Amino acid sequence: MTEEHKQEEAPASLTEHTISVLLIDDQAMVGEAVRRMLQPEKDIRFLYCKDPAAAVKTAEEFGPTVILQDLVMPDIDGLTLVKYFRANAKTRDVPLIVLSTKEEPRVKADAFALGANDYLVKLPDRIELIARIRYHSRGYINLLQRNEVMQRLVDELSEAAQYVKNILPAPVSEGPIATDWRFISSTSLGGDAFGYHWLDADHFALYLLDVCGHGVGAALLSVTVMNVLRSQTLPHTDFQQPEQVLSALNENFQMENQNGMYFTIWYGVYNKSTRRMAYASGGHPAALYMVGGGPTPSTVQRLETRNMVIGGMPGIPFRKAECELSLPGRLYIFSDGCYEVTKPDGKVWTFDEFAAFMTEAPAANESRMDRLLHQARAYEGTENLPDDFSILEVVFK
Repeated sequence: MTEEHKQEEAPASLTEHTISVLLIDDQAMVGEAVRRMLQPEKDIRFLYCKDPAAAVKTAEEFGPTVILQDLVMPDIDGLTLVKYFRANAKTRDVPLIVLSTKEEPRVKADAFALGANDYLVKLPDRIELIARIRYHSRGYINLLQRNEVMQRLVDELSEAAQYVKNILPAPVSEGPIATDWRFISSTSLGGDAFGYHWLDADHFALYLLDVCGHGVGAALLSVTVMNVLRSQTLPHTDFQQPEQVLSALNENFQMENQNGMYFTIWYGVYNKSTRRMAYASGGHPAALYMVGGGPTPSTVQRLETRNMVIGGMPGIPFRKAECELSLPGRLYIFSDGCYEVTKPDGKVWTFDEFAAFMTEAPAANESRMDRLLHQARAYEGTENLPDDFSILEVVFK
């Protein structure tokens, strides 16, 4: 160990949150004096750095909870060193106490303006120095603990968001029905979910739901409903009958039992043999069915039933509707976050305007869904939309 770097105890990990003091001063006598002041305090680590040019690198390696530094040193001016500490990502939040022989108000003001947290005329009384070290370190350690908690939350939310994406069905490209989708959450965890699967050799179920609100609660509810639909575990329910599915969901997911949350849903079942679609929507936007295989549809149908949201009131009836699909065609099911965006004139995009936009031919090699996402972001003027953007495209061949 060199004369420039004297260490009282072996370094501990910063995550242990030990009070750690780094002193930068070109006078070895001052370093020794401060070391002796702190020596009786067994919970305080101390490191002395004589070379101000090595101060920032030393701080990065040592991880202090408070920095003590002189203002008058060779090679690097003390105020310049304060600026270096505040410009460095690893030291910009570490409390910094200036120890100086200068008592001029102008010098003190400059030090505070550059980011110093405290100012002591050296050498201060031992009791006062230790009290200030503990005070500033306690605040910094609390900040570190809050940051660690926040990082754990961020990691857990990211893991949960990835789980939600992983349970979404893979796009289908072969067979009589092809599927594709876009799913962009407005927050780490959103309340949208969707799925599709064959109930038997003839019947294909498809659905999209939108839970009110965002965050963990909304995501948990949407995932639960998704799993119920996918596993067909609603009691006394024929999953080929959309009105029965919505009724069973309503009875099993009343908002008073879901922390005040309800959801909207569009649920349909396509019969491959008869080409008929049975569907029911509970408070959800109409789906759009576009007839024709070309870029511009020959006709557009709105598939919607006027039913209550799911979870709002027990015992209410739900009705379905049926239609025969002209083939080929494309069905779009979506959440209201796809079109409830604010245009530059301050008005919200209406459903009619959105529906008309969807019928326009996209550019070559561009999907309608990507074109829609680009338009929604352009209207809002940001990549982050105010609500979840979820849209499912189902191609019937």
